Amino acid sequence: MTTSLSGSKLVLGVSGSIAAYKAAELVRLLKKAGAEVQVIMTADAERFIPALTLSTLSGKNTLVEIFPEQAEGTWTQHIELGLWADLFVVAPATAQTIAKLAHGFCDNMLTAVALAARCPMLVCPAMDHDMYVHPATQANLKTLDAHGYHIKPPEHGELASGLIGTGRLPAPTAIVDEIAKTIALQQSTASLQGQHVLVTAGPTQESLDPVRFISNHSTGTMGYALAAAAQQRGATVTLISGPTDLETPAGVQRIDVLSAADMAGAVAKHDDAHMVIMTAAVADYTPAEKAQRKIKKGAGDLNLTLTRTQDILAGLGANKKPGQVLVGFALETDNLEENARRKLEKKNLDWIVLNSPNNAGEGFGTTTNRVTLFSATGTQKSLPLMDKAQVAVAILDEIEASTKHSL
Repeated sequence: MTTSLSGSKLVLGVSGSIAAYKAAELVRLLKKAGAEVQVIMTADAERFIPALTLSTLSGKNTLVEIFPEQAEGTWTQHIELGLWADLFVVAPATAQTIAKLAHGFCDNMLTAVALAARCPMLVCPAMDHDMYVHPATQANLKTLDAHGYHIKPPEHGELASGLIGTGRLPAPTAIVDEIAKTIALQQSTASLQGQHVLVTAGPTQESLDPVRFISNHSTGTMGYALAAAAQQRGATVTLISGPTDLETPAGVQRIDVLSAADMAGAVAKHDDAHMVIMTAAVADYTPAEKAQRKIKKGAGDLNLTLTRTQDILAGLGANKKPGQVLVGFALETDNLEENARRKLEKKNLDWIVLNSPNNAGEGFGTTTNRVTLFSATGTQKSLPLMDKAQVAVAILDEIEASTKHSL
């Protein structure tokens, strides 16, 4: 567990699902990450896990009743908690609790605090598959989304009913990562208001024939995190993306491309952006000829002739606009710093972000990353292993903090 939530104040709402047993591990992980946790349970949740268990793990008295028989004045506790929390997480969130949240019901401590909360809300649904896909539940989730709630979708797998489908509460580690991501976005400011930020992300695909292509292992996660972080700071964000399975960040304009040539053409239409962040893993080579039909397997080896693709970032550097900030990424396996610095200088960049697949949790296909930033002015900043949403925030913080490139 590498996520840091030091100093974060979290309200965890637990509703009456069999998945409530996972709340114990979730509280333990949140405390380990440095968060202060106040647990609120519905009465039905106590059927699955004792309040005493969560009180012991959190170090705070778990709240159940909206009008507790305690000291005078505690009847306003739902207001105080709504002001205290940095984030309100409901995990698990049953169909009943989701419906109440969507329609403003206020009949228990959980819904009362939710209605009074000024902080962001993160809802993690957990229920049987048919309950989850029911039009009423989906409509309620869309209502929460329209209200600005963050939704962590349930997972597909074996359910308590014995059926297989979508409805499982994600693992506590995945929920902690989502909490860290949500808080990181929340802490962003509107410091890029009025700025146009162009981000490229994901891999490109270079076709060999109608069914095969050359590509790489990039998932686009880092670029999407940067696009989301820039948008949270008030920027107008254009995201040019190769093929990925990721959802478009809220408020971001996404342009889908396939090949390096496609990406070069899309970037050219937006090369006047105030800041350009090139995280995409653009293919360096493409087949000299694309077969019009599927290449059939022959008796011998297949020889391919590859040609260089356009170096998009070098072109941007050669034609950099006044005041424009260019940021490149370098994924290196050998001579890390030397290669990154060479790329920074050769392509006339303002910043290069070095990362490597040499260590676990870094590079392609992970939710975390460890990077080192180098600037054209000679500064260097190494970041620890963090969730990619946190890395994105730290990268933008470093760029904006630079006096030369302050926007």
